[in-house]
Amino acid sequence: MSKVIRIGTRDSELALWQANAVKDKLKALGHKVKVVAVKSTGDLILDKPLYELGITGIFTKTLDVAMLSGDIDIAVHSMKDVPTALPKGIVQAAVLERANYMDILAFKDNEEFLANPEGIIATGSLRRKAQWLNRYPTHTVVDLRGNVNSRMQKLNENDWNGAIFAAAGLERIGIEHEHTIGLTWMVPAPAQGAIMVVAMEADEEIRAICAELNHERTEICVTQEREFLRLLEGGCTAPIGALCYINNDDKVVLKGVLLTVDGTKKLEAEVTANLGTHQNLGKDCANSILARGGKRLMSELQDAGLSTHVFSTKKLTEEQKRMFQDSVRVKSEDFIQTSPTRIAPVALKGEFENVIITSQNAVESLLTHTTADQLKFKNIYCVGRKTKRLIETNFGKVTYTASNAKKLAEHLVEYMEGSEVTYFCSDIRMDDLPTILAENHIKINEIETYKTKFSATEVEAEVEGILFFSPSTLDSYLQTNSADKIAYCIGETTAAHARKHFSNVRVAKIPTVESVIELVNENYSK
Repeated sequence: MSKVIRIGTRDSELALWQANAVKDKLKALGHKVKVVAVKSTGDLILDKPLYELGITGIFTKTLDVAMLSGDIDIAVHSMKDVPTALPKGIVQAAVLERANYMDILAFKDNEEFLANPEGIIATGSLRRKAQWLNRYPTHTVVDLRGNVNSRMQKLNENDWNGAIFAAAGLERIGIEHEHTIGLTWMVPAPAQGAIMVVAMEADEEIRAICAELNHERTEICVTQEREFLRLLEGGCTAPIGALCYINNDDKVVLKGVLLTVDGTKKLEAEVTANLGTHQNLGKDCANSILARGGKRLMSELQDAGLSTHVFSTKKLTEEQKRMFQDSVRVKSEDFIQTSPTRIAPVALKGEFENVIITSQNAVESLLTHTTADQLKFKNIYCVGRKTKRLIETNFGKVTYTASNAKKLAEHLVEYMEGSEVTYFCSDIRMDDLPTILAENHIKINEIETYKTKFSATEVEAEVEGILFFSPSTLDSYLQTNSADKIAYCIGETTAAHARKHFSNVRVAKIPTVESVIELVNENYSK
């Protein structure tokens, strides 16, 4: 291949190690390659929304967005962190030979605490926590977050007896702790220790090149582990482990485990098949556990009353809930309700030279009053790509789209022809846009298109973070709740409003629900 293959990766030490391992293998095959590190705090914004590329689906990672926008050719991941359902248009291109799949315990001083009922172990993984408590029920398990280096530092700085790590992660970046034990009894996460390369489905040349890196036996094993995980997930967070291997007799063996979070209940299954007739092992293992009480256990997990880490002020779909990593528990409710306002037919007659629409709710409300062909909009200005898509589907081409109302107002002051606009808005709205226009002598005719009703519920005190998707959801939240939590915001307008009340405000890289979820996952990274 004549062109340079661009390998996308996160910029952590472990992620860069994995990307460079793929780079070295491709170079050895004679290909030109370079590593493109995408910073976790990056400002990656697409020139156009993903749906305009002809691709739909759920995109959970910055690297997925970079690939879909053509900035990289392949991406490298720790396979255990990749959702079982890949984004549409992206496919598994290779799995490298698996490294050490075990979990290990890094501990202080000596092993005597293992016989002590008051031992303290740190981990951010529900799977590790559940299996540890199943074996050591009187121990305390504390939460541990961050990358490998920061977690090791926290172990050294705290009075914990030990912390659990993936052996492969420590080995790859050369971190050694003075005292470690391999936890041979702990079933690892599905695909732990494996590196996955993904590529665009349509790029046959890149996929053919990556296929040369594929380790067939590893691929066979991790495929069955991930199928076991997929069938048990069911939309609820659960401690699940799986390990598949091929023995010397070419028998494929899969062991799976499902536990309650507190480790008091544990279901295991082990299935075996000859290599070549192994394709249903993941399904058979999952069905075995489900048939022996797994369905009831999963139901108990959903109703266990576990502490919630984050609360979304917008109702999330089951697919979106599954995007959170397994150490994060989430609840969601709609904190605002909208209803169309009755608009007099005469108010919508005639030609509107300049129209402003800042939400999808406004578009949907307009459509309840009239048909699109009856509206005569010459220039339409809007906020947000999803709003733009809805407008162009129903009303016609959008003249200009901004990421927030303030930026739209600044554009109108600079470039709009005429000195008058019609603003289809809610009864509750931010003042930035009309204030800026008025200060610049642009007349704004507001037509109330829909009403916004606050409908917040009381959030539990132990919740650590709140997901906000508009200033209105934030105002609704504050009517009932305190601002002593982390505010995860979909965009800068919402974040600016949040900073008036919250001391810890974080902003998604791109204004999508999926990007807000990724922001949360970064905070709870194992």
